[in-house]
Amino acid sequence: MSYPSGRHFLQIPGPTNVPEQVLRAMAKPTIDHRGPEFKALGLEVLGGLKPVFKTAGPVVIFASSGTGAWEAGLVNTLSPGDKVLMFETGHFATLWKNMAVRLGLEVDFVPGDWRHGVDPAVVEAKLAEDKDQRIKSVMVVHNETSTGVTSRVAEIRKAIDRTSHPALFMVDTISSLGSIDYRHDVWGVDVTVGCSQKGLMLPPGLGFNAISAKALAAAKTAKLPKSYWGWEEMLKANQGGFFPSSPATNLLYGLRESLHLLAAEGLDNVFTRHKRLAEATRRAVRTWGLEILCLDPEEYSPVLTTVVMPGWRGADAYRAAVLDKFNMSLGSGLGKLKDQVFRIGHLGDMNDLMLVGTLGGVEMGFSLTGVPCKQGGVMAAMDYLAAH
Repeated sequence: MSYPSGRHFLQIPGPTNVPEQVLRAMAKPTIDHRGPEFKALGLEVLGGLKPVFKTAGPVVIFASSGTGAWEAGLVNTLSPGDKVLMFETGHFATLWKNMAVRLGLEVDFVPGDWRHGVDPAVVEAKLAEDKDQRIKSVMVVHNETSTGVTSRVAEIRKAIDRTSHPALFMVDTISSLGSIDYRHDVWGVDVTVGCSQKGLMLPPGLGFNAISAKALAAAKTAKLPKSYWGWEEMLKANQGGFFPSSPATNLLYGLRESLHLLAAEGLDNVFTRHKRLAEATRRAVRTWGLEILCLDPEEYSPVLTTVVMPGWRGADAYRAAVLDKFNMSLGSGLGKLKDQVFRIGHLGDMNDLMLVGTLGGVEMGFSLTGVPCKQGGVMAAMDYLAAH
């Protein structure tokens, strides 16, 4: 193979581009994970994650993918046969549901069209109907990575509160944490699931649970089997900055640096930047005459835009051509959206010129592959970015 000059454009919605500062931080020599230097590192990252989740409570870190953090949230708070309320907002919501079923939970899975987020009115109605309070947890994906739809977590919390239902509230922030405003404490979330390779600008390998006092109380009586995923031993070790098993030390070096970068930019500025890049992308898509999968503007994702291919087909061949000719990776359609859509990631370590280059590759790909669309999307995005 010939050398593809220039940088690879990794424009999938995670794993995202890892900043040079983070890569350099991870290249440090591994240290004794029982020694004083590691203790300082552990305490710093465990404390530094709290402002990102916007919580005063504990955040635990697993050497895992986000899928592991899903499982930890379930097995620490629930028992076999417990009923949970979940919503079909896309591929990852479906995978989380499948995990819950395999673990022996009874899942009320509200069907969806993959083009809308969770409807707070449906949450309220479902809980109001649950007179015997059999539902032990309401589980929501904040930002559905397969669709580019963001559910309104604050409104869902209000819907739960209107029913006075005691169910736990669990939220998956795997593709929203560090990119979209999220408030674990203020929104009354009991378990927030996160991971390293999206807004935190790291490689995959770290999974997170932010835990409320209510969730900690539920963990005392939860009967689902657990060992590695147990919170109790983890929290006990974390008090001293340590972990009960070998931690991913070099990823923790990178996490410390990524937390520094987020703090230096300021989380509110990070969120504003993501919204701005997302709007520029959507203006490009509309100018091309193509359809955005998300149908409700209030639920547009700031971290990715899912674009419907004309005729709902041909996305995989188009993405392959873009990768071959321009060395750029676009996100594939997942699950029932396979070959029907492609996804443009615009999250993490991302700026205006990177987005313009991305959209330029997308538009050139249309011309190259004969996708029927109008020209000028890149210019529409540039005009918006220049004016804002």
